[in-house]
Amino acid sequence: MLTGIFPPEVSNLVNLGYLDVSDNRIYGTVPVSLGQCRSLEYLGLNGNQFEGTIPASMSQLKGLLVLDVSRNNLSGDIPVFLGDMQGLTTLNISFNNFEGEVPERGLFLNASAALIEGNYGLCGGIPQFNLLPCSSLTSKKWSRKLVVSISVGSAVLFIILVLFALFAQRSLRSKLAKRRVPSLHGGQHMRVTYAELVKATSGFAPENLLGTGSFGSVYRGTMMEGDQEVIVAVKVLNLQQRGASQSFVAECETLRCVRHRNLVKILTVCSSIDFSGLDFKALVFEFMPNGNLDQWLHNHLLEDGRHEVLSLIQRIDIAINVASALEYLHNYKPVPIVHCDLKPSNILLDNDKVAHVGDFGLARFLHQDDTSLPEISSGWATRRGTIGYAAPEYGQGNEVSVNGDTYSYGILLLELFTGKRPTDSEFLQDLNLHRFVEIALRDQVTNMMDLCLLSSLGEGTEITPAAESASEMRTACITSVLHIGILCSKELPTERMQIADATRELLGIKDKYRTHLLSEGESI
Repeated sequence: MLTGIFPPEVSNLVNLGYLDVSDNRIYGTVPVSLGQCRSLEYLGLNGNQFEGTIPASMSQLKGLLVLDVSRNNLSGDIPVFLGDMQGLTTLNISFNNFEGEVPERGLFLNASAALIEGNYGLCGGIPQFNLLPCSSLTSKKWSRKLVVSISVGSAVLFIILVLFALFAQRSLRSKLAKRRVPSLHGGQHMRVTYAELVKATSGFAPENLLGTGSFGSVYRGTMMEGDQEVIVAVKVLNLQQRGASQSFVAECETLRCVRHRNLVKILTVCSSIDFSGLDFKALVFEFMPNGNLDQWLHNHLLEDGRHEVLSLIQRIDIAINVASALEYLHNYKPVPIVHCDLKPSNILLDNDKVAHVGDFGLARFLHQDDTSLPEISSGWATRRGTIGYAAPEYGQGNEVSVNGDTYSYGILLLELFTGKRPTDSEFLQDLNLHRFVEIALRDQVTNMMDLCLLSSLGEGTEITPAAESASEMRTACITSVLHIGILCSKELPTERMQIADATRELLGIKDKYRTHLLSEGESI
């Protein structure tokens, strides 16, 4: 939760070897003075709000082995000197705003050493990056620069006029400033009472009920933050249910620590008493307008009665979103976090259908002694997930592990692309969803894919070479994803694919599919 600009005084730490400030709220430019930390071997600035370019002083870090600046707002060309740094073995600049030609030297000759995905202005580079040739982007780049120049000139003129007007209305501006209230998204937690939550949800009215889980119910609510109306999701714990109090503690402990773009965002909590004098506990989250993944896969109806489905690229994106969240949790420092209940109904979708992993009521910090939680209840302590998604070793009483989450993720992948729940009635005795897909992958791939995806493979349309090519590419992508699902949901924990490897494979599948669509002139 660190915020502010990066302190230039860090450059005084001349013997610093390892620096990781990832996933905070640090903004501004990457300080030039970092180049003075000559002993630096690992530098992790990822997951912040850095902007500008990578400073040339970085070339002075002769001992640097790993540089990770992914998930920021950095821009400009990729510095050529990065390819000349002899010791650099891993470079991650993915999900920024870099543009221009990718160098073809040094570690940029190895696609597994240089991670550049998510920078849609890049071109060229080695074929493994699957980028368009730079020649086709030249005219667009000049056109963009011209537009930017005109926009900047207009903006400067506009700012001058605005400043003049503001100077004439200084007193009014001061009054308005005093009335300004921080946004719910500004990192500050609002305080809420039981009465306010009752009002926000119209008395926890049935028409505001979004869903019901093992330990409580979730309601849609409308609250006022200053003069702004904000829609929230209020999870009310059923404290009569055994284990609900421990679930509340687990969710609070987990969500107060973590911060990731693919995890649900908690706004505040309420631990109070209701109007009857009974204990009341609730958590308030950002509202996700597109509901959960289970609804989209199995019963998503529009207001006019039409059935809306997720496209192939949307499903791949969701798979990547969830894998990214799990990779973050499993590598969380100082103690990894195991979700323990990964399933489609706990995957929430925002306005843009970006997936957010939610419901941390069963989450555990790895190697945590469960008895450290107050008033431990077997109703919570023995829970290891949901039937069909819980790893088989949990049924034997084994301790939770990141491999258990990986199994659940594998089953989720299979359901995402077959449209079949692991608890469907067709899966009896020795046949389960994993085995069903494993058998079908041998020679009957299209027979087990989600019918909604099959309908988009060109059925009922004229068969042309282009249509056949698109159909083959889509089938190949789905097959590749299902293979990942099979590897993640192996019965033995030691045989399962690592979630980081799954994320990398899915990103490769997405890039390959996008490149094919762009080459065929199709929309993504």
